[in-house]
Amino acid sequence: MAPYIGIPEYYAGKTLFITGATGFMGKVLVEKLLYSCPDIKKMFLLLRPKKGHSSKERLDDLLNFRVFDRLKAEHPKRFEKLQVVAGDILSEDMGISDEDRRQLQEETQIIFHCAACVRFDMFLRDAVNMNTSGTLKVLQLAEGVKNLEAFVHVSTSYCRCELDVLDEKLYPSPHRPQHVMHAVEWMDDDLLRHMQPKLIDPQPNTYAYTKSLTEDLVSQYAGKFPIVIARPSIVIAAYKEPMPGWVDNLNGPTGLLVGAGKGVIRTMHCNENFMADVVPVDMVVNGCIILAYLTAIEKSKEIGICNITQSGINAITWGKALEIGRVQVKEFPFTVALWYPGGSAKSSWIMHQLALFFTHMLPAYFIDLLLFLMGKKTFMIKIQKRINYGLKVLQYYTTKEWHFTNDNYVALRGKISKKDNETFYTDISVLNWDIYMRNYIKGAREYCCKDDPETLPQAKRLHNQLYVLDRIFQVLFYVLLSYFIYHYYKVIFSVANY
Repeated sequence: MAPYIGIPEYYAGKTLFITGATGFMGKVLVEKLLYSCPDIKKMFLLLRPKKGHSSKERLDDLLNFRVFDRLKAEHPKRFEKLQVVAGDILSEDMGISDEDRRQLQEETQIIFHCAACVRFDMFLRDAVNMNTSGTLKVLQLAEGVKNLEAFVHVSTSYCRCELDVLDEKLYPSPHRPQHVMHAVEWMDDDLLRHMQPKLIDPQPNTYAYTKSLTEDLVSQYAGKFPIVIARPSIVIAAYKEPMPGWVDNLNGPTGLLVGAGKGVIRTMHCNENFMADVVPVDMVVNGCIILAYLTAIEKSKEIGICNITQSGINAITWGKALEIGRVQVKEFPFTVALWYPGGSAKSSWIMHQLALFFTHMLPAYFIDLLLFLMGKKTFMIKIQKRINYGLKVLQYYTTKEWHFTNDNYVALRGKISKKDNETFYTDISVLNWDIYMRNYIKGAREYCCKDDPETLPQAKRLHNQLYVLDRIFQVLFYVLLSYFIYHYYKVIFSVANY
């Protein structure tokens, strides 16, 4: 047998190409590779120029994120390994210059394709262009790479939502990807909007549908170069690295945590007894780094599939997560809050709708009425409508039990050394959910909401004041309700009898 080559040793001298480096996962991937694989030769990052900002300026903006703080403090020279490739995954040939394309195809050994749109409600044309056609352009570029050792495509474990169990294998798409890409080119918006529900069925949204299409597209390149597909489930805040609780967006559970913590979200349609299949972003990234390494080392001709999922290991229910969140938000309340955190999840759709009306919409109309009378701009109804729409999109995932096999993910730990396991940890069983949720809420407060840690005493005072107001309001509500029932009980009794 050949001597074991450690992960950092394998990556030494390698040149990487990464798409989606500005995304949540992409940032953590870039930081982890630079930090834990110090001898990487170069890292090409595909960055889209924005109006008034060059790609180089976008790189400077990217490196200003807190995720890179430890690298700045300990190894600032490693940023010199980063090289910007100006381009846009939506443009023809990704908008990459001939010179950059030649350099990429001459020098690259590993490609991480992380770029995707994670919006569930995106119009089908836009979702296909970003997730499927964009991937095709990356695959076409990869086909010309001279010494490609591993192509890692980041998909999702929710790519086939109609299945009772998602195994670690390829599933053919109901439609050929090339046909769908061609159709969205010539169909006008009205026709495509009319066709969309039928096309994506049985998938719940265009995100899941295009991810399924894209996996089929990637499978067509089997044998041309080594490929592995990583399917993470719901990606949440960091467990340990680059810092505990680091998160930079309000997608999914993070938005629910922040909304509930600010007293804006007081109900959600969710079965509290169902398992929440969530994985910290640093464990997902570590899994992708190991998958690229093993794909290159094993030189398999077949496409590897890995469901990076919890799958009952150290399981936590939605109800338990909410319960821990209620406790921890008292320790790290938000500086700006509409009301005292409260409410609950509802397994009944009818009860959820009633709660939406009484705890979301009525208060919103009341607040906007006060603002209108004071001559100020109203905003609460608009915010609540957006929140309610977001809750409606998410309820598909919180009212269904999900089952994924993850044997390949669990097996990763047995294929690398003890030292590499310590550096590139993937073992979900080590998570202490109380400590993790504490760091998650603290991280959402600090990194998403930009609440300075020094404002914590002030936030706790506001939290206590809102608690008193909430209790006073509840007492007044039940007193008035009791008075109404007592005063009109004869009428109520007669109506009930009738």
